[in-house]
Amino acid sequence: MTLPRAYEDQLVERAKVDADAFGELYDHYFGQIYRFVYSRLREQDAAEDVTSEVFFKALRAIHRYKPSGHPFSAWLYQISVNAIADHYRSKRPESDLDMAVGVADKQAPLDEHVARRDEAARVWAAIDTLPPQQRTAMTLKLGEDMKLAQIGAIMGKSEGAVKLLIHRGMIGVRERLGIDRPGAPDPAATRGGR
Repeated sequence: MTLPRAYEDQLVERAKVDADAFGELYDHYFGQIYRFVYSRLREQDAAEDVTSEVFFKALRAIHRYKPSGHPFSAWLYQISVNAIADHYRSKRPESDLDMAVGVADKQAPLDEHVARRDEAARVWAAIDTLPPQQRTAMTLKLGEDMKLAQIGAIMGKSEGAVKLLIHRGMIGVRERLGIDRPGAPDPAATRGGR
């Protein structure tokens, strides 16, 4: 859901000196960026704060923005990914039990809910350590459930390039979490099996 490229480029140039032009960019992209941030944070107040921070950072840095063949939204998504990572880094860890009690599934035992939540947090923490393009592609795919074509349009890449970024990102996440790839040779068997 991007603006026509030529119009968007003109609007961004105007936004460097005209607050109304930035307001038009804000109005067009706010919902999209908010949904993305909320999909990662799952907390309305935090998502609103982080989304506001994204647009504030974009406003402060818009004079440095140069169209590079990617849609303006790709820049906003990258700012969002970084702001989400900053949010998690700055957030003091809360008690798992306290969080789980507030959102526990009545059918699932509390310990299962806490374990699932912890595992998801570990995976997202691993994603946050990936190189920027892999992190963005993985976040848009897993956090926003976007199709490869949509991610490609946002990132200015082909579907094949996005697929490769996601594949490499998955390998990176597995390595960071210490998970063996299915079908990968067992390193112990190749070293000591002679």
